[in-house]
Amino acid sequence: MLRAATNGGPATPALDGDAAAAPPNPTDDHLVIDEHTWKDLEVFQARGAGRSIHDLLYRTKTAGGAKVLHRRMMRPWSSAHRIREVQESVRYIIAHRPAFDCLPSEVVAHGVSGYLDGGLPVVASTNLLVALIEAITIRLEWRFYMLITQGVLRTSKLIRGLRHILDSSRFPSPVPGELGVLLEEMRGLVSRKAFEGTPVMESWDLPMRTIFTLDRGFRRQEEEALRRLLRLAYQVDALVAMADATTSLGMVIPEVLEGPAAVEADALVNLFIAHPVPVSVRLDRCRSMLFLTGPNMAGKSTLLRSLGSALYLAHLGMGVPAARFRFTPCQSLVTALNISDDIHGGVSFFRAEAIRMKAIVESMNAGRRVVALVDEPFKGTNVKDAMEASWLVLESFANASDCLFAVSSHLIELGDALLATDRVVCSRFEAVERDEGLDFDYTLRAGVSSQRLGMRVLEQEGLVAQLRGRAGHRGSE
Repeated sequence: MLRAATNGGPATPALDGDAAAAPPNPTDDHLVIDEHTWKDLEVFQARGAGRSIHDLLYRTKTAGGAKVLHRRMMRPWSSAHRIREVQESVRYIIAHRPAFDCLPSEVVAHGVSGYLDGGLPVVASTNLLVALIEAITIRLEWRFYMLITQGVLRTSKLIRGLRHILDSSRFPSPVPGELGVLLEEMRGLVSRKAFEGTPVMESWDLPMRTIFTLDRGFRRQEEEALRRLLRLAYQVDALVAMADATTSLGMVIPEVLEGPAAVEADALVNLFIAHPVPVSVRLDRCRSMLFLTGPNMAGKSTLLRSLGSALYLAHLGMGVPAARFRFTPCQSLVTALNISDDIHGGVSFFRAEAIRMKAIVESMNAGRRVVALVDEPFKGTNVKDAMEASWLVLESFANASDCLFAVSSHLIELGDALLATDRVVCSRFEAVERDEGLDFDYTLRAGVSSQRLGMRVLEQEGLVAQLRGRAGHRGSE
């Protein structure tokens, strides 16, 4: 009797990333990161017509690989061990990149998936005569037979490609990290008896008996193994995309540190700036806060985003845009870079700032190792309140245990007080004043900026001249 292929069999063991992404919690190995931080760092969605971090990493060959990559990006690691496992895999792929060209294309992967899910009839009987009748019946249904043939050929191509990747002569040493685990399981699956007759070359002229024999093996005997192979291939596809992004963007694999919170970045740049000026940042338990000052447009916000993006990529286990990068993994990455009011929700700008500061403090109070990046806190109120609120928060941050902070501010008066805590690094950006306007070199310097260039910017934009001209016009009336 003819039957459609079933989806029965043992439950497929879960691969990390198979399940839908869930918000991480501090009891697992994943970094706690919220929606506001995703937006601040432009991880999944860029502002305006720019590109997001996801856009830069989107290099997978398959839609399944893209989904795995997205899930990885939703749940970066906070465990040094797990981060190193990904790093080892990325390094290995970079060193043996041609071997992974045989990963299935989207056409093959989608074709195999559709073949397994298509409900096509299958020769199910073990009785030779009944099986022959079933085969002839299917063969007479030209459409079914062509779909089965196409599915068999694409599945065979999948298995050949994976075997080519697994050829031990292509990998002269044991494969490390996550990749080694994935390939080892893949090796066991492709060696199943039902796959032994897989043709070594693609041909549409396979005998009918061969087609049905392979189809029976693929869909009746080893359907779950094939589904598992696809999931494994998607995982490898995502790792290859991370390796390719690391290479093409000229990024360096960070050194993962043990012990107290620390980050050291040499020649750190921003991925989204065409000709960036490198900066260097060092924070540790002795100097746990970076306090940035300088005029508008000088580079403060860009540095904060560059540092946040680098830390995010480092927790994914891939390269970062720097000449050298060392870090101790944190448990929570929190930013307050772009804050806005909410008219419909009745939330003023200052209250929105307070809510965001509260999110940072709550993450610290939860016992997590936090890295927080804050751009010009409390600018939504008067100067006196801004000074008091900023000092209250920043002093607490500076004295926090095993957490790191980078904060920009125009309240340069806070610099001396923060320096007195002996836990703050004060750095500044400067502008060179010329007759034709302001010139920014985006170079990070030690100390607190004393520049006050607000009126000069208004003059440069021609606003002062227009206002004076208007006043003179009104005076002559």
